[in-house]
Amino acid sequence: MDKLYTTKYINAISFILSIIVFFSICFIHKQIRDLKIPTTQDTIKVQFYDGKVQNTVIEEPNKQTKENVWHLKIPSISLEANIAEGTLQETMNTKIGHFEETSRMYGNIGLAAHNRGYPVNYFANLKLLKKGDVIQYQYQNFQKEYVVTSNRIIQDTDWTNLEETQENTITLITCVEDEPQFRRCVTGKEKIETQP
Repeated sequence: MDKLYTTKYINAISFILSIIVFFSICFIHKQIRDLKIPTTQDTIKVQFYDGKVQNTVIEEPNKQTKENVWHLKIPSISLEANIAEGTLQETMNTKIGHFEETSRMYGNIGLAAHNRGYPVNYFANLKLLKKGDVIQYQYQNFQKEYVVTSNRIIQDTDWTNLEETQENTITLITCVEDEPQFRRCVTGKEKIETQP
């Protein structure tokens, strides 16, 4: 009597079942991945018409907003750029760098950027800043305005400008053209709104 289930038959059935299971898992995975589940950062908008829910829209946070949570703007020299942690060349090739040993909010905030010869040169016009010019700084929900108090040349070994301060200040540092032993240092003090 012949065997009812031969080895070839069992292998063929196993192979077909494996393919069905594989594609089923892929299909379920895609369905789950495409399913939009709101997170705490999403905004849910519910639209009503005649007291009935007509549409529910889940809005993800704007990517541009996410990227701009750490930001510097200096209107007088048309500077607007994002900031990133660290002052390594690869960081400053795309953004303004933050001196890690300085504050991000209160006290002295230290920033650095290139001024020429690199993919981006955000501090190219730092030398044009004058006393009283406004510097706008944003870190997440923290926003402050500073006014320029000095724009001077310092030695490249002078790190005193990045020391902690009691008052809220900002320090911007860049190279000096053709003088590698010097740095340009712009300092600003928090702009205090005066009451009328």
